[in-house]
Amino acid sequence: MTRESLERHQVWLYLAAIAAGLAAGTAAPRLAGPMDAALWPALAALLYATFTQVPLNHLPEAFRDARFMAAVLVANFALVPLLVWGLLPVVPQDPAVRLGVLLVLLVPCTDWFITFTHLARGDARRAIAVTPVNLLLQLALLPVWLWLLLGHSFAGILEPARLGLVFASLILAPLAAAWATEVLAERAGLRDRVTGRLGWLPVPLLALVVFLIAGSQAEAAAAALPVLGQVLLAFLLFLAGAFAIGAAVARAFGLAAAPARTLVFSVATRNSFVVLPFALALPPAWQAAVVVIVFQSLVELLGMIAFLRLVPRWIR
Repeated sequence: MTRESLERHQVWLYLAAIAAGLAAGTAAPRLAGPMDAALWPALAALLYATFTQVPLNHLPEAFRDARFMAAVLVANFALVPLLVWGLLPVVPQDPAVRLGVLLVLLVPCTDWFITFTHLARGDARRAIAVTPVNLLLQLALLPVWLWLLLGHSFAGILEPARLGLVFASLILAPLAAAWATEVLAERAGLRDRVTGRLGWLPVPLLALVVFLIAGSQAEAAAAALPVLGQVLLAFLLFLAGAFAIGAAVARAFGLAAAPARTLVFSVATRNSFVVLPFALALPPAWQAAVVVIVFQSLVELLGMIAFLRLVPRWIR
């Protein structure tokens, strides 16, 4: 099996992992504790492997194509938040569900966005260049967006000490380790070999993570089932709106076909497993946010199967 075929069929692997996790968690509820404990190191490993695919030490290269960079920033950090705000009326009033929807839809993807761009004959080079900018900006702007869309109410559920620990251990530490790996590998002339080998890890690690989440959150998943149909509508409308935003901004900025396809995938894919640690750090009463985030990633992956057919046909 090649890495490309693994990435092309990854959605079925995740579905199987979630089904196995739900079965295990339902049949043996006592496994919830050990699976939850195993989730954190698995998630740290996933984020490290994912961040190694982001060229953090080549950040200035992203700004060489100013037109494409401006299009990405306008689409992801100005128009997408407006789209998410417009979708809130179709999202259930449950605060945990709304928080999960906002967490996952407000942040652009930094991993499989590149894969789908390549598979749809977009410009993978531009996708790689813009990824570190997307990552750093979303971490800076997410609290601002949450404050604007939820007001001061969301601050009451946050435990600053715990969130700080999660951010340091599951975001900053993997990010720093990935940056150090890239720098050392590049100095040794082994960057492509090292990142290529590490590039095999995100898909199996993500399958492990969703298996552990499904097993440890089986009870929360069962409780959230009644609202998943309602958030499904919001996620489908987001995909349609994201396609429209990407195509419109690409036309407004005069992008060629390959960069335009790249822009569409940047807008349509979301960074679910970067915001997942923050959802997992919430109090137990807010665990529906975790279920919503994982559900969105599955809807998105199925949507990307359709995008792989539609985007090359509609953007030529």
